[in-house]
Amino acid sequence: MKPNKLHLAAAGVLSLLLSLSLPCVAQDAAASPSTAADDAKPVAPVVQKKTLFEQIKEGGWVMIPIGLCSVFTVYLIGDGVIRTGRRRAAPPQHEQALKGLFRQGDYVGAYNFCKANPSPLTNVLRVGVSLLGEGKQATEEGMSGELAKENGRMQTWISYLSVIGVCTPMIGLLGTVTGMIKAFATLGSSGIGDPSALAGAIGEVLIATASGLFIAIPAFGAFYFLRNRAGGAIHHIQDIINDLFRKMPYESLAGVHIGDDELYAATPNWLANGEAATN
Repeated sequence: MKPNKLHLAAAGVLSLLLSLSLPCVAQDAAASPSTAADDAKPVAPVVQKKTLFEQIKEGGWVMIPIGLCSVFTVYLIGDGVIRTGRRRAAPPQHEQALKGLFRQGDYVGAYNFCKANPSPLTNVLRVGVSLLGEGKQATEEGMSGELAKENGRMQTWISYLSVIGVCTPMIGLLGTVTGMIKAFATLGSSGIGDPSALAGAIGEVLIATASGLFIAIPAFGAFYFLRNRAGGAIHHIQDIINDLFRKMPYESLAGVHIGDDELYAATPNWLANGEAATN
């Protein structure tokens, strides 16, 4: 009988211990999935944001000429917009004043007005009025030549935008080549054990190339826009000249010299000497 009682007491103590330990095991089992899930979550990489100056600095020495090209591009665009405007090429007040003088037949006054008020329109008309005594063909040829000069003055500075559009990608490509040389030199010396240095060299490659294209694209767009704008201004001057010189009485003006330009052509000296000897 005693062994049975001992067995029953041991069984009771064991069952009590099991009843106390099961909730703790259940709690650990319930808590373990969340902990494992937390451990399984990937750690988000820390992204370092760089300022614009830091990115430009990474581009290397080629960013200096690219920066100068960007400043020059902005200046050329602003200057081109001003130069190629119709009001700048043919001011309305000049147009109205010249039309009034032409209606009165005051070609001397028109010449003096053009000389005192320089503009692309008045520069062309001054040449045309000074050649009225030479006939229609000479007048038209003189104005065509002066109009070509005015067009050249407008197009000269605009053409530099095309130069910038071609050169800046080449400068960026030069930065690409130098950056790749640094990248391969770093890879050859330290292998792939130093990825930060390799990434810096590759970053210089990408920034230099992108910067060159960033300047070249708007430079090319502005070049074609301003070239067409200059052509429109020249056509506007041609329309005004055609209106002013329509039905011009060249016969009444034959041999007349208008303006204060000195005439250098004279009678050949051998004819002048022959006439003096005859007399």
